Amino acid sequence: MWIRSTMTYRTSFFLSTFGNAAITLLDFVAITIMFSHVDELGGFTLPEIALLYGSCSASLGLADLLLGNTDRIGARIRDGSLDTMLVRPVPVLAQVAADRFALRRLGRIVQGLAVLGWAVSELDQLHWTVGKVLMVPVMITAGAAIFGAVMVAGAAFQFLAGDAAEVQNSFTYGGCTMLQYPPTVFAKDLLRGVTFIVPLAFVNWLPALYVLGRPDPLGLPGWVAYASPLVAFVVFLPASLAWRAGVRSYRSTGS
Repeated sequence: MWIRSTMTYRTSFFLSTFGNAAITLLDFVAITIMFSHVDELGGFTLPEIALLYGSCSASLGLADLLLGNTDRIGARIRDGSLDTMLVRPVPVLAQVAADRFALRRLGRIVQGLAVLGWAVSELDQLHWTVGKVLMVPVMITAGAAIFGAVMVAGAAFQFLAGDAAEVQNSFTYGGCTMLQYPPTVFAKDLLRGVTFIVPLAFVNWLPALYVLGRPDPLGLPGWVAYASPLVAFVVFLPASLAWRAGVRSYRSTGS
């Protein structure tokens, strides 16, 4: 329904999609400006950082397209409109995700893939094996699943906190901003936190290090680059359980 509504005004849709892509691209513009003064950042060249940026942006864009509206759950809890979703024969999470579905968010995905494509074309000095080629789409898909799990967990937390959308965004949008830069510029304690506590490092850092043939700053073995799909499943499991617990604990506003 929301897609049909959006496509009714196609010029508006294309303009908003282009605007979404242009605004999110400003992050990469800032990085390119930075590289007009330096040759490397943390030992990474601009095409290598573009690989990090493109993969992370595409992953977040895909997760945001499918589950980005989960941050609205707090408003529905406060005004009691979640009640109408509970009486429908459709999973609540699916309804929340589809509510006001914004197809314009394709802009972030397109510009992320464009930057990623440029990065791959510039990294012609790499020895591309079958494993490295397959790692790129796996990295994007698994990264989207990890971001999606964080969004679901953040939505579940709003049943308890009432309004914690910005807490969720700090781990998704804020996490993506962090992942656009090489892990070598961050402290080891932060790297451990985003690897073992909130495993955002599996979105693109660890797979990208494998693709680029670089060692992990924490000294993890090379096979962890292949663990992103498993990590996505492991993260989604408690997130889905937390969501179910939040829905069961919901008692409406009483109005």
